[in-house]
Amino acid sequence: MLRSIKDKYNKWGEEHPTAKEWTETFVFVITMVILIRYFIFEIRWIPSASMRPTLLEGDRIVVERVTQFYKKPQRGDVLVFYPPFVTPKKSLLGILERRIGIFCNDVAFIKRVVGLPGEKIEIKTLPDGKNVVLINDKPLEEDYVLDKYESIPCSETMYCGPMVVPEGKYFMMGDNRGNSEDSRFWGFLPEGRIVGRATFIFWPLNRIKTINK
Repeated sequence: MLRSIKDKYNKWGEEHPTAKEWTETFVFVITMVILIRYFIFEIRWIPSASMRPTLLEGDRIVVERVTQFYKKPQRGDVLVFYPPFVTPKKSLLGILERRIGIFCNDVAFIKRVVGLPGEKIEIKTLPDGKNVVLINDKPLEEDYVLDKYESIPCSETMYCGPMVVPEGKYFMMGDNRGNSEDSRFWGFLPEGRIVGRATFIFWPLNRIKTINK
């Protein structure tokens, strides 16, 4: 009896947490993580060079999820999303993994919004070798592109247009046009597959900055 009473308290005379209290704390923490990731923001890291020079391999970024609940994506937004050819796990465990961000193997992409719903889009190479995106037959100004003279050549199997972006969908492209598996290969992005909007780089320290259009 004396031992059980002693084990119940720490050296300051405070009662040790019970198994129930530990469980309640764990459930609370998990719930808050899910709510924050679903409604506010999440952390992502950049694995490839497809968004150079805007994002470099190894960059850690903050992806906000707030604006998607009241505002449609705008041209120039950098979005994290699940491409159409990826089928996220639909099981309860799979959904939980995505919400918590732990043990999740679902492939997410990060690209820039180039074409909006209802717009006519076409990707062309001019006689001087410069690559341009035409929106409603007008060249799109893209200061963020790594090299306007370097791009993956369009083929018959690619989505290079001219074509109209369907309602509720977007045409996504990487800033590094010569090294990006984007909408040119898999088509339009359904709005329901968007995770959130990349807002700023927080790591490494020498690259802390907002991600501007």
